[in-house]
Amino acid sequence: MSGRPPGTADWPRTVMYFAWVMLMAFFFANAEIQIEGGAGWAGSLPTWRIEKHWALDIFWGGRAMTGYHAWVFSFMALAFFAPLAFNGRWRWSDVALAAGGLSAFWVVEDFLWFVINPAYGVARFDPVHVPWHPRWVLGLPLDYWWGGIGAVALAWLHHRLRAREPR
Repeated sequence: MSGRPPGTADWPRTVMYFAWVMLMAFFFANAEIQIEGGAGWAGSLPTWRIEKHWALDIFWGGRAMTGYHAWVFSFMALAFFAPLAFNGRWRWSDVALAAGGLSAFWVVEDFLWFVINPAYGVARFDPVHVPWHPRWVLGLPLDYWWGGIGAVALAWLHHRLRAREPR
């Protein structure tokens, strides 16, 4: 029981959740810089790569699929959904919040990778220096727009669904 009236959104708690997600993104961006260095998108890692495939254009933003990213993305999805598994409760509101957090995590983590990385910085955050983000809109990779909009929409959906759940 949260002590709030039925139908009342618990936005401060959601804001704190997303602040935690951004802190996680900061730490993971730093770890990934240690792993990848200046060679983004696992460019110099000893991993398998699929450079071209029609499914990559649809589901992966036109980027190569690597073994590194397959394992890291899967691991982070498991991390974000772990509370649902361990609580033994799979409410749609919780699924929406976990998916929104995961979406926000990847957008923030990827941007921080450039900001913090000594090989890049904000000055080199553009389509010329970042070829693994092939589609840009208004100075940002298209994935950032979709991921950010998706995170906000999923947070909103989380609250809509929470308002309908029995207390």
